[in-house]
Amino acid sequence: MELIIGGAFQGQLEYGKEKHPEISWVSGKTCSLEELYQAEGVCDFHEFIKSQLKENGDCSHLAEDLIAANDNLVIVSNEVGYGVVPIDAFERAYREAVGRVCTKLAAHSSKVTRVICGIGMVIKDA
Repeated sequence: MELIIGGAFQGQLEYGKEKHPEISWVSGKTCSLEELYQAEGVCDFHEFIKSQLKENGDCSHLAEDLIAANDNLVIVSNEVGYGVVPIDAFERAYREAVGRVCTKLAAHSSKVTRVICGIGMVIKDA
């Protein structure tokens, strides 16, 4: 598993596609859990978490389930925990869920890259 993270519009997907031209990508905005389990790469993973929270209200086991189902996945996600804390309770829960899920995935991933201004900085390479 590999995790590529960064702020909004920092070039994570372009970086991921450059490093992995051989894989096909699904969008976290539109894919189902079953598609995610079969995917080679997923972009906008933070949006997948948001949709799961809206549907189920819980993402506490998402990282473990994903690791068990698709350990070779390349995940591209925005970091959503920076900036002003939202007033809206759902938006706060969403930010927390993205942080918790990505933290678990990063711990398991063999490689974690943070992208800033289109430049990838490898922060873990096991």
